[in-house]
Amino acid sequence: MVQLKTDTSIEAMREAGRVVAQLLTAVRKTAAVGVSLRELDEVARDVLRDAGAGSPFLNYRPHFAPAPFPAVICTSVNDAIVHGIPTDQRLRDGDLVSIDAGATLDGWVGDSAVSFTVGRARPADTRLIDTAFAALDAGIAAAVVGNRIGDIAHAIGTVCRTAGYGIPEGFGGHGVGRSMHEDPAVPNEGRPGRGIPLRHGMVLAIEPMLIGSGHDAFHPDRDGWTLRTSDGSRAAHTEHTVAITDAGPRVLTAL
Repeated sequence: MVQLKTDTSIEAMREAGRVVAQLLTAVRKTAAVGVSLRELDEVARDVLRDAGAGSPFLNYRPHFAPAPFPAVICTSVNDAIVHGIPTDQRLRDGDLVSIDAGATLDGWVGDSAVSFTVGRARPADTRLIDTAFAALDAGIAAAVVGNRIGDIAHAIGTVCRTAGYGIPEGFGGHGVGRSMHEDPAVPNEGRPGRGIPLRHGMVLAIEPMLIGSGHDAFHPDRDGWTLRTSDGSRAAHTEHTVAITDAGPRVLTAL
């Protein structure tokens, strides 16, 4: 069931979204050659603690997971698409890094993700990341009252496919509110004019995931969490929490 939020609730979610934006900014600023993924998670924990916020990621355990998630951010590097667990792995020059983060503040959740390169960027990675952000922008632009979920999915998928990138099937965006994952599901590919209508008060996490080779195949890593491209190609992931309002889409996780 889709839960519509009041304007007051959306304002509260904006405060949670600000914390996520600050967290991602701090993590990205820290990310450098030689820094470990676990150190990035520690930076994220500090931001949450200073803001008086909790983590919807820590100890989260969906049906597919062999164990609760042990960190407050997902750190997905190179061929990892999403759900990477922070480890002692140290970043190397040219790594493509995707950071997914959330915050719970006063009972409301914000959820966002960014992709970037550490050190010298490969031109192919820059194009992949730029397209991921373009797909996110297209999805947000389609998130208006009167459209349907399929319009968001179609906007994202069109950008990704036109650029020649793959899309991992079965993974995409979702509703956000008191919980990190609520109805409805927001696919990254679909037909326009299909799905439930968008109404004032809906809050969605819109999150494109792109596979650089153009193929869609992926597989879970041995940790049971990380999803990797099956051909070893690189991936990018972007995300914002967006409120559907009569005045247009409002990005709640922007700085």
